[in-house]
Amino acid sequence: MNDLKSTIRDIPDFPKKGIIFKDITTLLQDAKSFAGMIDQIANRYIAQRIEKVVGVEARGFIIGSALAYRLGAGVVLVRKPGKLPSETFSKTYELEYGTDTLEIHKDAIKPGERVLIADDLLATGGTAAAVVDMVTQLQGDIIECCFMSELCFLEGRKRLPEGKVYSLLQF
Repeated sequence: MNDLKSTIRDIPDFPKKGIIFKDITTLLQDAKSFAGMIDQIANRYIAQRIEKVVGVEARGFIIGSALAYRLGAGVVLVRKPGKLPSETFSKTYELEYGTDTLEIHKDAIKPGERVLIADDLLATGGTAAAVVDMVTQLQGDIIECCFMSELCFLEGRKRLPEGKVYSLLQF
């Protein structure tokens, strides 16, 4: 794990002063680290019969797509409004300063399908909680919410279903 952590670059004062941004692009561009990260997460779910992996815009698309490939599952995209071409279901949720909205295709998940929600980072949990609500309303069976990394001090996992959160790396 420390090898993977060491490939993530800290960017001080981004996007604003006082924040230390965890830049995962350095991990993603290193083929060995990227493959190792995906393999470690995927191994957790190989026997779980995952049918759909939900990737959250935008870095969640990278993690989710790679996991879906390894798990033999379909990929579902959760996007910002106006980006999906077919009929959508949307969810507006609270952020620290305001609100945001996400959309998913109404036919992306069939009732009872085994779903893994994947994203690069669990921070405050607002986005992930909104995605959980969307998948639940579409009657998907959420197996777990998985993240490449977690900022534990923000306690985002408290906003997600108890016992259904996994993060590979903790900061």
